[in-house]
Amino acid sequence: QVQLVESGGGLVQAGGSLRLSCAASGRTFSSYTLGWFRQAPGKEREFVAAIRWSGGNTYYADSVKGRFTISRDNAKNTVYLQMNSLNAEDTAVYYCAADRGGTIAAMLRRAGEYDYWGQGTQVTVSS
Repeated sequence: QVQLVESGGGLVQAGGSLRLSCAASGRTFSSYTLGWFRQAPGKEREFVAAIRWSGGNTYYADSVKGRFTISRDNAKNTVYLQMNSLNAEDTAVYYCAADRGGTIAAMLRRAGEYDYWGQGTQVTVSS
């Protein structure tokens, strides 16, 4: 069974940075795509970023492009989300998700394409 465990959330001032981690376990992830989504109170879950485990291709939501960076450490089976220049609109619960593979890039923004989810980590940006 695939397990995803997020960490690194917290409270940060506007303009600050945080790095989220997602430790993945339970199988080999070479064919997987790992993604980050977020959900603010009263809003739908939205795509943030994704990375192909094999090849490392990355994809970003327009709202975070240039501020957030997704990366992976194959040896540690961990995906990171480096978040810079945070603002109040980034406040949300951030979820790590895994797609077993075969999803085209255009569909990676859809939460329904992902097969496994972590429990989420809260990020709060104070203005």
